[in-house]
Amino acid sequence: MDIQHVNVKLLIQNPEDVDLEPVIPVFHSWIQDRACEELLLDVADYRHVPAGPGVVLIGNEANYSVDNADNRLGVRYNRKALLEGSLQDRLEQAARAAIGACQRLEDDPQLKGSIRYNRRELELFINDRLLAPNSNRTREALEPEIRALCQRLFRGAEYSLRHEQSDPRKLFSVSIRTEKAFQPNELFENLSI
Repeated sequence: MDIQHVNVKLLIQNPEDVDLEPVIPVFHSWIQDRACEELLLDVADYRHVPAGPGVVLIGNEANYSVDNADNRLGVRYNRKALLEGSLQDRLEQAARAAIGACQRLEDDPQLKGSIRYNRRELELFINDRLLAPNSNRTREALEPEIRALCQRLFRGAEYSLRHEQSDPRKLFSVSIRTEKAFQPNELFENLSI
């Protein structure tokens, strides 16, 4: 499978306590400061949509968001443009981008520590329903690559994968949960080794 459109979402602890209003000017500052590798263009506010995309930083190659899809608040990276390399390279690139964005949000003084990665959960999505339908067949094809990513990301710590295929209209996704709590910078360092 020539998978290109990889999304990674790091879930946030205490989502009920998070106010997304301050994220809007923070994302605008990322555009002004060219804080990411991708060309960033605009910020869209979808907070009014229940269980929706939240606040989205729209880019040419990728979007970043504090996303509340399925009522699971998290920092999400959504790769849109093609990327060279292997599938493992693409998975790692999306993980690095999501981790970097999460770390940047955690460290931003305007947010006063309100956005914190819950240290144990992330979700991986393939945003291509034609190439990677939400099915067991896709899971079987992608699981070795996802496990290889998890081995690097968690450096041998125990983790579990869960794939929910109940709705074929949804994106293929895998929920990943670790036994050990990881800081974003630890995950980033693990991928760099």
